[in-house]
Amino acid sequence: MHFTVITPTHNRRQFLPEAVASVRATVSAPLDFGYEHFICENASTDGTADWLREAVHQDGAPVRTISQPDKLLPGPARNLLIRQTTATGWIVPLDDDDVLLQRCLFHYASLVQGHPGQQWFVADFLRVDEEKRYLPGEDYYAWKFETPADMLRAIFRAEHFIQGNVCYSRQLFDEVGGYDEELKMAEDLDLYVRFLLAGYLPVVSPHISHLHRFHTSNVSIGVDAEKHGTDLRDIYDKYAGQLQALEIERPG
Repeated sequence: MHFTVITPTHNRRQFLPEAVASVRATVSAPLDFGYEHFICENASTDGTADWLREAVHQDGAPVRTISQPDKLLPGPARNLLIRQTTATGWIVPLDDDDVLLQRCLFHYASLVQGHPGQQWFVADFLRVDEEKRYLPGEDYYAWKFETPADMLRAIFRAEHFIQGNVCYSRQLFDEVGGYDEELKMAEDLDLYVRFLLAGYLPVVSPHISHLHRFHTSNVSIGVDAEKHGTDLRDIYDKYAGQLQALEIERPG
């Protein structure tokens, strides 16, 4: 069993070292699995590239990097990383300003062992501020659904969402065609919608996957309910025929 944590990064010299250190702190015992951290240095101008060149040679979990001279959107940056991983295995997205908990991969590995044939898993996460101070009342809890259609219905009612709190198989990624390379936002939700449309319901785990950091330069700054609604409608329209066949209504 092998996990690849994928992280596109752009101008995150301030936070990226903590993200890398968090993956290196992974504790796998007593399970036997491998893991690596694969990072796309995405046209940074703040010293991130220089720091990464040093980080690759530090002791600890393997860190691999790709340098990208022209800034890519999130979708193609993630696709670039995943398509250079091994043909089999498991993918765990981690944003460059977030912190993976040291038993996260252990819990995903336990789920993989306990649910043979399942292709993706969803966990909980916590929100923290710029200094990693816990934000009470801002926890994220994954919901359990009976069918993929039930989960899609909740997503397009804006009752439920998913972001970086997932682990999915390379096989499933290949089956649905990877991240959309045209979307500027919500490319992760778009991918998960296609997982569900393909008939794959995630297994929900009550473990905490990561700390999601709120700060003044979050990529999602400005994504309010109105913008989220626009993203949902755009995604719905891409798959309208399939969604209508499941009697899932377009967001208003």
